[in-house]
Amino acid sequence: MSMGFIFEERLSDSPYIETITQGRSAGEGSTIRPAEIHWHMVLVRYQGNVQFLVVGPLTTAGVVNYIDGAELLWIKFKLGTFMPHLPPKTFLDVETSLPGAASQSFWLKGAAWQFPDYENVDTFVERLVREEVLVRDPVVDAVLQDQPPALSPRTVRHRFLHTTGLTQNHIHQFERAQRAAALLRQGVSILDTVYETGYFDQPHLTRSLKQWIGHTPAQILQMNKPPLSEVVSSAR
Repeated sequence: MSMGFIFEERLSDSPYIETITQGRSAGEGSTIRPAEIHWHMVLVRYQGNVQFLVVGPLTTAGVVNYIDGAELLWIKFKLGTFMPHLPPKTFLDVETSLPGAASQSFWLKGAAWQFPDYENVDTFVERLVREEVLVRDPVVDAVLQDQPPALSPRTVRHRFLHTTGLTQNHIHQFERAQRAAALLRQGVSILDTVYETGYFDQPHLTRSLKQWIGHTPAQILQMNKPPLSEVVSSAR
């Protein structure tokens, strides 16, 4: 989501859903998007055509293109939530279009499903859970809540790879980069951000943010400064 999109987002009470977002593109162009450790289901409507996509975790920042007038619905799933027949490790950095069943439905695991909308996503996901299309891994959930189960490190690593498509170290690195970017957006200096987030030095921070967020620390600081016209106006 960027300046090319007008959108609204809400949380969910579902233990399977991170966020639900709907929006539309307001123009045509491209923008840098960050890496993403969650997978999504994305409904795209454009000029009468409908696509329902399964979008895997994105292992690095990249460029996304958008067209004017597309309507989108994003369902971001919590880490540890996955489809046993299509786990995230099988579609890292990939968008998979699910086949259409009719004008308002699509095929998933041998059954036709109605397209969800912004208001009924929770009900849609509950049905996926009841039909055992969607499940949660309690091991991943426990580790993420700092309550590691009595399992070998090797077993935990395997469970993370299977259910998230990523290693724990990958997830930690991404989350640290997110914290660093958030501090910079709040106006914290680059050196203080290095110290607060535990990077070795400024070049280490820069490499990390370029990989995960898509911008350098200086670029993030600059993007969050008010325009010069606003500064001049407020000084009068």
